[in-house]
Amino acid sequence: MHRTRTPLTHWFWAAYLVSTQTPGYSALQLQRQLGIKRYETAWTMLHKLRRAMVRPDRETLKEKVEVDEAYVGGPEVGLKGGRQLLDKALVVAAVEIRGKASGRVRLRVVADASAASLSGFVQANVAPGTIVMTDGWQGYTPLSGMGYRHRPKTQGPHPKRYIPPRVHRVFGNLQTWLRGTHHGVSNEHLQAYLDEFTFRFNRRRTPMAAFQTLLGLGALNHPTTYKQLYGVEATG
Repeated sequence: MHRTRTPLTHWFWAAYLVSTQTPGYSALQLQRQLGIKRYETAWTMLHKLRRAMVRPDRETLKEKVEVDEAYVGGPEVGLKGGRQLLDKALVVAAVEIRGKASGRVRLRVVADASAASLSGFVQANVAPGTIVMTDGWQGYTPLSGMGYRHRPKTQGPHPKRYIPPRVHRVFGNLQTWLRGTHHGVSNEHLQAYLDEFTFRFNRRRTPMAAFQTLLGLGALNHPTTYKQLYGVEATG
């Protein structure tokens, strides 16, 4: 809200709607709901709120975690499987195992499926000593030497046959949300949407607490600059 010309009531309504409504809000929906004159204003508000959804000192995942990666985006001509990136964004996810349910989640866009990208993501988001369940892809091989109890699993001769069920559900929900609420997003801004999805998923059972948390995080984080938001084309 730093140096904003938008009424503070609009900001509080936007924070409430984006944190408590199950499908979330697109910029176009927010513009219509609050009667905002310019689409760009609604877009900027939502992206500033998304950038406030990451707690700087958030706790790493622990105990037992599933990790896998998937392409996020629409159909890509010529994509025949494997882990080639092409024009799609490769996203890696980690989900805590809580019995038959899912605990907290972390999502990150990565450059590729190398050990540096995948094992580096785990090291940044999962506590040492955690049991880490993955498929047999070689990008996860270093985890055993990084202080994790790595449990790779395969089905059949292909190392990618095994699909961790909780991560699979998270990716399914993510894709449905991106297509349904936002009708797709650009790769340049995808991480901001992943941060919103993570924030909302981890607080899905306490929507009012999510609203209060978002207001608190907004006060803790540094203001988002114009250059940070508009360094790439505004879409979504």
